[in-house]
Amino acid sequence: MSPAPVLLTEMPSLSKLYVNAAASAARRRLLGAHGGTALPAESHEVRGVLAGVDNLTAYQHLIGETASDILPAGFIHALAFPLAMSVMNRDDFPLPLLGMIHLENTVEQSAPVLFTEPLDIRAWAENLRGHRAGTQLDLVAEVRGAGEDGNAADTVRWRGVSTYLAKGVFLPGIDKPSTAQAPAAFTAPDPTALWQLGVDTGRAYAAVSGDFNPIHLSVLSAKALGMRRSIAHGMYLASRALADVGAAKGDAFRWDVRFEAPVFLPARVALDISTTQAEEGTWQGSDYVAWSPRSGRKHFSGSVTPLA
Repeated sequence: MSPAPVLLTEMPSLSKLYVNAAASAARRRLLGAHGGTALPAESHEVRGVLAGVDNLTAYQHLIGETASDILPAGFIHALAFPLAMSVMNRDDFPLPLLGMIHLENTVEQSAPVLFTEPLDIRAWAENLRGHRAGTQLDLVAEVRGAGEDGNAADTVRWRGVSTYLAKGVFLPGIDKPSTAQAPAAFTAPDPTALWQLGVDTGRAYAAVSGDFNPIHLSVLSAKALGMRRSIAHGMYLASRALADVGAAKGDAFRWDVRFEAPVFLPARVALDISTTQAEEGTWQGSDYVAWSPRSGRKHFSGSVTPLA
């Protein structure tokens, strides 16, 4: 069950959240960390959220999703993202928001969501824990139809869990893992798709998602935050892979992605999707992996499987 909600009157502005996060980072540099080691005890909730049809159309075109009245799972992530960001932007949040690294994402979509439906969206933080490189936690978002029981698990249409790492931040009293598992060796298969990503890819996704994190927008803004070039949004890449899986996934599915290496823009990205089918031809799931065709380095991998 999620923590008790704080009701917000509207979805937070991501641009204002990033400005607040920059101000908070400056205060931390001057005054040091505030010393908290506990996550906020409350969730944030906005009720009656509506998706914009123009924004949905632009998202579907950019990602490669078929035009439809049903909200793609990645679009719902973008719709809920400002609320999750607002949790990380609280004064009692123990980790710095800027510089967070997105490690993994898991979505369970149990029923289709139409763009005409008003939605109740709730987000909170949980599972603060150590990592060999810092401290990690989960940001959880849940989406229901407006007015549905917010405490009933069976009313959740879409649930996303995003795992983030605060690299180099070690909180007192939180132990890091004693052993680090070495990544499995990767041999690139024959690709089923090859994406050509321009230098403006981050700006294009920001326009439809609202995520104007400076590391994605330009070389100059990315360098200001310590990156050598701008990088593609992780959820843009994962959402393109989900779109390439196609309609076989149906209306109820689980979608996982693990991010391993950033995609610096511009870039070429190779993708392979392998699908499993039962003897009668029923779709049993798809695995995907993406890598650099130049270096052979894996960027991300994941799977899409049906929900029972």
